Amino acid sequence: MPSLSPNFINQLRFNDAGLIPAIAQDWLDGAVLMVAWMNRDSIEHTLNTGEVHYWSRSRQELWHKGATSGHTQTVRSIRYDCDADVLLLTIEQTGDVACHTGARSCFFENHDHRSNGGTDAMPPPADACTELFRVIAGRRDNPEPGSYTRKLLDGGDNSILKKIGEECAEFVMACKDDNPSEIAGEAADIVFHMQVALAHHGVDWREVQQVLSKRRGAPRRE
Repeated sequence: MPSLSPNFINQLRFNDAGLIPAIAQDWLDGAVLMVAWMNRDSIEHTLNTGEVHYWSRSRQELWHKGATSGHTQTVRSIRYDCDADVLLLTIEQTGDVACHTGARSCFFENHDHRSNGGTDAMPPPADACTELFRVIAGRRDNPEPGSYTRKLLDGGDNSILKKIGEECAEFVMACKDDNPSEIAGEAADIVFHMQVALAHHGVDWREVQQVLSKRRGAPRRE
């Protein structure tokens, strides 16, 4: 649940129809999932229930997202922009489907002609590590001749784990040399080869993100 109280609503600049646009963003990878409208009533319902309620302009009524489909949105945080006329909702999407077409995100079009969306729609842009893992998984599922990633995957654990060990040693040496650019480069190499190992064992990067998120609020270790 967000830490904001209903008092923050008084800071918002609604349009002449009493509405404000709201961007729904995935809580783990930052992907933009959808944009809809909210009014004072829908914001208050969202704060009170912990699940996102929008305002439907076509039906002129409160819209509990996912009430029918089951694809509800749990609020993680709410922010408003510097002009106080746009909301940013960080949400946990039930079922990983935000679009009415069945796509993860409403933002899947990048061609001159519209498509039907659905489960095969292009995923939305996300953080760099998520995008990297998509490429690695793509190399695993659709091999490309000459691909270094595919070569590692074909070599299995013997090839992948050997590289992880080498990259970890190089990262340690870069830290010992206190060279910021080399440290960053070696850290990137570790992340890449670690993600190759994850893909090889069928572990999605999102699972790692979820573990990290849970640990962020865990009790401190002694």
